[in-house]
Amino acid sequence: MKALRKYVDKIKPAFEEGGKLHALHSTFDAFETFLFVPDTVTRKGAHVRDCNDIKRVMIVVVLALLPALLFGMYNVGLQHFRSLGEAAGVMQCFWFGFLRVLPIVVVSYVVGLGIEFAAAQLRGHEVNEGFLVTGMLIPLVMPVDIPLWMVALATAFAVIIGKEVLGGTGMNIFNPALLARAFIFFSYTPCISGETVWTAGLGKGEGVIDGFSGATPLTSLGEAVTSSADIVWNNAASIKAAVSSAPMDWFLGTIPGSIGETSVVAILIGAVILLFTGVASWRTMFSVFAGGLLMGGIFNLVGGNAYLDMPAYYHLLLGGFAFGAVFMATDPVTSAQTNTGKVVVGLLIGMIAVLIRVVNPGYPEGMMLAILFMNALAPLVDHYVVAANIRRRNKRVVVAKSK
Repeated sequence: MKALRKYVDKIKPAFEEGGKLHALHSTFDAFETFLFVPDTVTRKGAHVRDCNDIKRVMIVVVLALLPALLFGMYNVGLQHFRSLGEAAGVMQCFWFGFLRVLPIVVVSYVVGLGIEFAAAQLRGHEVNEGFLVTGMLIPLVMPVDIPLWMVALATAFAVIIGKEVLGGTGMNIFNPALLARAFIFFSYTPCISGETVWTAGLGKGEGVIDGFSGATPLTSLGEAVTSSADIVWNNAASIKAAVSSAPMDWFLGTIPGSIGETSVVAILIGAVILLFTGVASWRTMFSVFAGGLLMGGIFNLVGGNAYLDMPAYYHLLLGGFAFGAVFMATDPVTSAQTNTGKVVVGLLIGMIAVLIRVVNPGYPEGMMLAILFMNALAPLVDHYVVAANIRRRNKRVVVAKSK
């Protein structure tokens, strides 16, 4: 590291004001601060002093995402070989998935960081660190068979429209990764829904065994509800018959789905990392799960179809609920800033996600829309929380003066 530090110091003057490469100062600064903790400190005034900076916080989130990414690579291979009716070992499944997922990750980072660096150079600003996390989140919420050009287009939309137009990292209203997913969902719906996009090669149908379905459990339940609306499903056997999998499969993640959203186990490992390091808000995270359970319990009392009758905790295991609760809803920029607001926003995200699933079985995955909707309302929630605190303080002042 000392040799690298000496080399960086040697070339640094060329990128400073008056140097030959001063136009690339923002790019050089981004790489230097990524490699080394800046040695500049505040000399006066009131400032927060801490050993961590934004880049280090972002790296912690990326590390928390690694379990979901690694399992997602394995599951991509597992679902592929299942579709062919072939037995494959763990490493064979992982290697196949690695080769299919890596290009998506590379495209996400190359396009996103390319735009971030270009924007920083044009404006003469420092490079924003936020895309370290966004670049990993985007591939994890995509199906494995998504065309790479589509990933590039969605990433560009999320970074330019979702972030840079609004001022960059820390100024965005909506979660950029979910904006990328929403862009593809509403612009190229067949490429991110249905039964064939979740399993590598299933759309081509080459060598696929008879009877194999690449549909996610939520998709299967939605189809069952819309085609058999008069059937009341109130036990695990009927649910399993519809989705060809069991709750334990949903918990482990050995089911079709987005690359990083299937394994609740891997997601919970990431949650432990985020909570232990204090990077994510436990209030938001637990409130999302509580809101999902609450709304699921309310619908259990109503009854009427598969979504209404199935145990409330099933919603927490299916689709992108757990992934959204841990990694999306807890985004410190787009979520609420007050403690009470975090609880309110979390509860509403969980409740709205389950509400969308139940009310509209044709669109069984409601987590994306629930989070984006509450991203827009989070500032309003904080406004009313702060206003309520001010009213309470004013009342205390009036009471104190009257005494």
